[in-house]
Amino acid sequence: MADAQPRGPYRLVTVNTAPERAKRLIGRLIEALKDHYTIIHVDNCETIEEVEPKVTEHQPDVLFCASMWTAEQSAVIFETARKIRPGIKTHAIPYGLQVERGPDAIVEYLVENVPKLLDAE
Repeated sequence: MADAQPRGPYRLVTVNTAPERAKRLIGRLIEALKDHYTIIHVDNCETIEEVEPKVTEHQPDVLFCASMWTAEQSAVIFETARKIRPGIKTHAIPYGLQVERGPDAIVEYLVENVPKLLDAE
């Protein structure tokens, strides 16, 4: 029985004040899910103000907020992204997860939750 082709590609923009960490952790996520999903990390926004121009430029399928953003800040980020790209899939990593449990917990959380997000219609 042949394996199914990975779904996607899904173009991802992250919102993270630590762009190198975002790149590393998303790289681990992409590697972990590569047999099932093709995810391309097209850019990172270091500030809320960067969301509008980068979503406009890249037209991503998915946007993730890192754990340094509060629920209120994530809501503003998602609202901004949806004005430009109404069908965008969004997800906020729980506030404080990186500080409380470290980078491995972030990757574990994403590997568990991203498939549900991508498979949702």
